[in-house]
Amino acid sequence: MAFTDALISASSATVMLVDRRHSPGGHWNDAYPFVRLHQPSAFYGVNSRNLGFDRIDQEGPNAGFYERATAAEICHYYQTVMNERLLASNQVEFLPMTDCVDCGDGRVKVVSRLTGAEREVQVRRKVVDARYLESSVPSTHTPTFAVDDGVHCVPVNELVRCHQPADGFVVIGAGKTGMDACNWLLDNGVSADDVTWIKPRDSWVIDRAAWQPRDKVGRFIIDWSAAVEAAALAVSIRDLFERLEACGHLNRVDTAIEPTMYRAAILSRAELEQLRSIEHVVRAGRVRRIRANGMVLDDGDRSMGSDCLYVDCTAVGLPSQPPRPVFEPNRITIQQLRETSPTFNAALIGYLEATVGDIDQQNWLAPPNPYPSRATDWIRTRQTGMIAQTRWDREPGVRDWIETSRLNIAAGLGQHLGDPGVAQAVGSYLEHTAQAIENLGTFRAQLEGTVTGSA
Repeated sequence: MAFTDALISASSATVMLVDRRHSPGGHWNDAYPFVRLHQPSAFYGVNSRNLGFDRIDQEGPNAGFYERATAAEICHYYQTVMNERLLASNQVEFLPMTDCVDCGDGRVKVVSRLTGAEREVQVRRKVVDARYLESSVPSTHTPTFAVDDGVHCVPVNELVRCHQPADGFVVIGAGKTGMDACNWLLDNGVSADDVTWIKPRDSWVIDRAAWQPRDKVGRFIIDWSAAVEAAALAVSIRDLFERLEACGHLNRVDTAIEPTMYRAAILSRAELEQLRSIEHVVRAGRVRRIRANGMVLDDGDRSMGSDCLYVDCTAVGLPSQPPRPVFEPNRITIQQLRETSPTFNAALIGYLEATVGDIDQQNWLAPPNPYPSRATDWIRTRQTGMIAQTRWDREPGVRDWIETSRLNIAAGLGQHLGDPGVAQAVGSYLEHTAQAIENLGTFRAQLEGTVTGSA
């Protein structure tokens, strides 16, 4: 929808949107009830319509930060965008509850999931694949571990439907969903002593205070600039991560454990400290089987009470697909360009399709940047994003679109140069960018062929 919104804003193109779900919103239709956006609502959604009111929360766990929409709010937002923006434009046709089959030769077949009715469509320009990086969510994925009869194991969505106390909670998964589940339990009165957290990998996380737009964009650029300087001055990969942690750009939940994972999870300091209160942490690989009296993990068995509630938080979330060209003669494959900015990326790709006629130039401006998984993937995602940014800055039309886009976290930065530390941070960023890109490229070359698969 972000792609389509940007495309029809800059062109007279017509679009057929085909969706297997019953309503707009994608994976948010299946999200767990207590999830909120990891980033502020201020730069999420489609470019033409605000999500929320750009308010700064005054109380609660998000106090001091820009509001973050709930799943219900996001679904309502996308339904409104569909009705009042996309369909109202007369440039968009929407087919819910419909499968799409690419037949090749510029033809697709759309098939109703309700009636089986088929319709062949001749594509005048391009098929746009928005499923290449399709999210996997807990309520719809199939766990990789076996569960014996009689064991109470639920997807994280079902936590809100507990009707009786459990004899302890076992949260399976170390990613953002697992973090959310742990924090939700603690927020709702469960003692940290009653939570066991299964963590195959420990993760680097981002400080939410540094991931703020609008009137707080100064803190963002100060943090970003510090990371660029760290990348420029680092003499080794270990030195790089020590510098990133020292300047506060990356944080770890357990200060005694070296993280091997980076999925760009965002936590506030309060959330981070609360997670640190959980002492029953199991680091024995992945769960392979849950039995009546415990678990079988990669690195051994773990005994547990028979009345524990196991909470599955192992859905992949954001898949790390191999990169492919975003733009091809008859196809567009929506992928990540700037890290942690999915709707910005989709909208920028839509704008490039509408305004840049040369496919080589389009791809030069849109280097694919797969989602990170390993800790060292920070190096690749940051370098790729920085290279893309330098290219965008050279193209006046693209640069201006980005500067005025509500989906750009750094939009309006020029209006805050007088804020404390901002002008100095911008100067440092400009000074260190070239060396940072070169250093990160060197570190990537060192890693190539030596780090494969999951840590």
